Order: sequence, then C-alpha cells, then structure tokens
Amino acid sequence: MAATTQRSASPSRRGAASTRSTATTQSTASTRSTASVPLITSSASTELVPAGSNLVVLRGLIRRDPEFRVLASGDELMSLDLTVRLDEGPAESVPVVWPNPAAAAVKFVEGDDVVVVGRIRRRFFRAGGSTATRTEVHADKILSARSGVRIRTALEPRVEDLNL
Repeated sequence: MAATTQRSASPSRRGAASTRSTATTQSTASTRSTASVPLITSSASTELVPAGSNLVVLRGLIRRDPEFRVLASGDELMSLDLTVRLDEGPAESVPVVWPNPAAAAVKFVEGDDVVVVGRIRRRFFRAGGSTATRTEVHADKILSARSGVRIRTALEPRVEDLNL
C-alpha cells in the first residue's frame, strides 16, 4: 500500500523528516490487522474531534440543592454546583445550568451522584453597572449515576460524532 505524503513548497530537512515519519507511520499502520481500525484517507475524516465540537461529560456529587427559577422568556432554569473529585488531588466545583429541565430534575438533592452531559458555555451579563462573565456547563441531560442504560443512551449519539 502506498503512503500518501505532503511536502511544503520550500523543501527543508524538517519537511523531509516529516514526510519520512508520515510514510513510516502509515506503513506501520497498514501492517496491523485489517479487522482493527480501517485506514482513513479523507482529510475531513482524519479529525478525531470535528471542528466545532463542544462535549462535556462530568460525574460528581451535587454540592447543594439545585435552584429552580423562571426566566423573563418563560423558560425554566435549574442551576447547581457539582463537585468532581478524582481519586487523588483536590475536588473541583463546576457550575452547571440546565434550561428547561426534565420533570424528574425536581428529585435531585444535595449529595446525589449524577452524570452531566452537555457543553461549556461562557455568558456575559450586566451586574452592578459593569459587564460580568461566567463560564458554566450547559447541560443537555443530568442523570443519576446509577442509570447505566440511560447514561449510555445519552452518550452514544454524542460520541458517534467523534471519529474514535
């Protein structure tokens, strides 16, 4: 199988080494079992994470009871702080908002172990006569961490968008 190479307009040692490295990597990849990963040839499909991707998956404990409010637009908004802790290291507090939450959201209370699927969003607003900003996770779904099937169902379409 021939390896595809790319060269810059001005040849250099670095470019030549890069070309050799690409050819070696691709020929090594082609000697692997064909049942594992197909060789991708389209430049658009070689991106593992497509441009514009914004996917967040968090698992943690709700730090305080969620707050519910109705916005001027009539939409409902649930906000909570999620504490995410790795086995080692300090805990991290992550602000999460869920617009128009599912009816089951009223059952969530402080200490619940949940999985959040959503995206990062930075919003700007006026506070005290100046512009303030807040970065938060904008949830598409919040599920109990014990709901394995529901979590998988929520994640599958999002992960399929990635070329893993």
